Amino acid sequence: MNSENVVKHLRALWRTDRIIAEIRMRHMLVGLGMRAFAALIAAFGLLMLELSAYFALVQVWSAISAAAILGVVNFVIAAVLFVIGGRPPAGRELELATEIHGSSVEALQIEARALQSQFTGMVHHPLNSALPVVLVPLITMIIKSLKKSRAHASEAKAAAEPQ
Repeated sequence: MNSENVVKHLRALWRTDRIIAEIRMRHMLVGLGMRAFAALIAAFGLLMLELSAYFALVQVWSAISAAAILGVVNFVIAAVLFVIGGRPPAGRELELATEIHGSSVEALQIEARALQSQFTGMVHHPLNSALPVVLVPLITMIIKSLKKSRAHASEAKAAAEPQ
């Protein structure tokens, strides 16, 4: 397990979460604005329908039909805006951010599994983790002492032969 990899994956995860949140927030704000505008137009449509009911009682059919037609048109416009505002976000940015988010989570899970296996191995077999740390310097010392003893033996042999 490499701590740099963990930090790199956590940064990627944090950035993609932030990007996803920004995209969803933008979409939600646009949708909310469209719905608010649709609600305003629906209120005007209701007002026109009420006005048309009033004209129906008071005047002739021509004013009534004009107000009723305007009210229906306002409701149709409000319905179209409401449907447009309620669409799910469809963008390559969101797909890319979601993909990177998934790969970051996957990489973090792999790093966590590696850490868990290292920890489990160290707990179950503590000599396996300590052995390389102790064994390499020990082997180095043994090799140096063997070289020194050979050098001393060859010096002693060379000193003994001329006599």
